[in-house]
Amino acid sequence: MFKVTAVTKEEVDNCPIRQVLSQVFGKWQMLIVLALEDGPLRFGELKRTVGDITQRVLTENLRKLERDGYLSRTVDPGPPVAVSYALTKLGEDWIDHLKPVVIWAAKNHPEIAENRAAYDAP
Repeated sequence: MFKVTAVTKEEVDNCPIRQVLSQVFGKWQMLIVLALEDGPLRFGELKRTVGDITQRVLTENLRKLERDGYLSRTVDPGPPVAVSYALTKLGEDWIDHLKPVVIWAAKNHPEIAENRAAYDAP
């Protein structure tokens, strides 16, 4: 069993559940990493692939993912300047663990949608 209780700031700062999983299981982070599974993408391609993400939110999430080492950012000075993003070895390893969750979500979505509808019904 994993320890999930953290009372002090030090416990929070050193808790892998809070420090790692909160970053890798956010909606945008997962979608960005899945979009990069087939290879590097430029910023605009990545934005179009994800679809419903703003430029600001995409930029913030790309920075977080790069900071943690899940993806790399490459700048081609051009002209024109082209910035592309690709998964690192750590990002590719994460994909291997993420895919079962994605498969589970797709498989169970109908049941979850039914449960939500039943719960929300008057």
